[in-house]
Amino acid sequence: MNRTGIGIRTAQARSERIVGQIHVYDGAGKGKSQAALGVVLRSIGLGINTDLATRVLLLRFLKGPGRAYDEDGAIAALQQGFPHLIDQVRTGRAEFFTKEEITRFDTQEAERGWDVAKGALASDLYSVLVLDELNPVLDLGLLSVDEVVQTLKHKPQELEIIVTGRAAPQQLLDIADLHSEMKPHKHPASEENSISGIEIYTGAGKGKSTSALGKALQGIGRGISQDTSHRVLIMQWLKGGTGYTEDAAIAALQQSYPNLVDHQRCGRDAIVWRGQQQELDYVEAERGWDIARTAIASGLYKTIILDELNPTVDLELLPQQPIVEALLRKPRDTEVIITGRCLNTPAYFDLASVHSEMICHKHYADRGVDLKRGVDF
Repeated sequence: MNRTGIGIRTAQARSERIVGQIHVYDGAGKGKSQAALGVVLRSIGLGINTDLATRVLLLRFLKGPGRAYDEDGAIAALQQGFPHLIDQVRTGRAEFFTKEEITRFDTQEAERGWDVAKGALASDLYSVLVLDELNPVLDLGLLSVDEVVQTLKHKPQELEIIVTGRAAPQQLLDIADLHSEMKPHKHPASEENSISGIEIYTGAGKGKSTSALGKALQGIGRGISQDTSHRVLIMQWLKGGTGYTEDAAIAALQQSYPNLVDHQRCGRDAIVWRGQQQELDYVEAERGWDIARTAIASGLYKTIILDELNPTVDLELLPQQPIVEALLRKPRDTEVIITGRCLNTPAYFDLASVHSEMICHKHYADRGVDLKRGVDF
């Protein structure tokens, strides 16, 4: 049967796989480092709830002390919640610089970071290695692309490697098992109508929900650093069953921050196909929106994730106008993160201050590789 539509599948039936993959997240859009942190959170959540060992090294290039970065709060939340599972190393200077402005210090710091990475690769201590902003380091010529690629090609079999940043070199993309590009979008009415704190992540590539989880971590970490409450609501549509990709990550968040993270889901435990919607699908979608609308208006939550709202609207399970009206009235200090694929662009996209489309250039599943618990589901 030829079915067209957008649906969400559980991953319960996927088999385990023991081979770690090389992920590359690049592009000019927002969400690269956030997606990496989301994968980290998933891996930690899986390790907490199973007997699989999980330890993560966050190696951040070009992000020296003296400057605050978007993901600092998220990493602070990870380290406070899981101090025995997260190691972080920062290298480089805080200022932006071009190839013409490279100093000896920049080269030394890049080499120091790469020495740490090689030590991690040889140590067998880590299950996940994040090489944040390695791509621009290579693009600037601070490290040898050939050496990096050859080293990563011979990584330990079980190790998952996540590389982020703009301008990934082709040699790295050639050995990558997954390549997701974050493409920024500007909407015709966005400059005058966009509202700060509304972010949308869409597209067929990997990284939408993981970027949203990274935003949840950022919010919690920001609250910790400012000694304020930063409550998070994760509202998920089309996910009424169990075994979804974010389950372990959300469980890890709730375990560490039970008073800060609320989680609600709605929908049937089945794919909803266009033209085959059931009455229950409409009822569940509306129930979820009632929760979300109340949360947005209340001001009680500083970060609200509306996961898979886009396909819910695309399947016409919810009307667009009430969503537009709720977003127009949201409190100024409330962030709303909206995720999911869609075939038709909803009207509320024009309100977003950030819209990143995840474009899938390569995915190991297309080669018949089984998906991995904690990373893919």
